[in-house]
This record gives sequence, C-alpha cells and structure tokens, in this order.
Amino acid sequence: MGQATGKVSSTSPEPPTSAAKPETPPVLHRSDADEDDDNVRQLQECSSLYLALQDCLVNSDRNWKSCQREVQALKACNEARKKIAAASAATTTTRK
Repeated sequence: MGQATGKVSSTSPEPPTSAAKPETPPVLHRSDADEDDDNVRQLQECSSLYLALQDCLVNSDRNWKSCQREVQALKACNEARKKIAAASAATTTTRK
C-alpha cells in the first residue's frame, strides 16, 4: 500500500466545532416531584413507590406494561391507606 501523507480525506468532513452540545438526560423524577411536591407529600408512605413508578416509566419510555410491578405496589399501598383512613374515620365517628 502507499505511504500515509497525513492529509484527511475530503469524503469525511469533520464535525463543526460550534455544534450544540448534546442534551444531558433529565434527572429521572426530580422535576415531576418538584412541580407536584404537594401531591407527592399527600401520598405519605406511598411516595417512594410513586417515585419508583416514575423512574420505571422514564426508564422504559413510558411503557406501562413493563412497570406493572411498581403499579401494583403503589395500588396496594394506596388501598391500604384508604382502609386505614376509613377505619380511623369510623372510630372517630363512633366516639362522638
């Protein structure tokens, strides 16, 4: 083969130096949690499950089928909270 001349082939142009930097990936659920902070706080003990679901949805490109474990965990937690709240309300009502 021939000797290398040190010249760059004109068929492969170099990328422009002033090209925009690639976007950095967003922090998984931070902006959602910041904007909906009151909603997340209302979840109380279920908030970590909600945030785990948000992470799963972001990581799976919003594919709900792949996040069913997190969906079911959040659902179970929420149902347990409702039962506790209903029992507490019933106890409070009977004491009056």
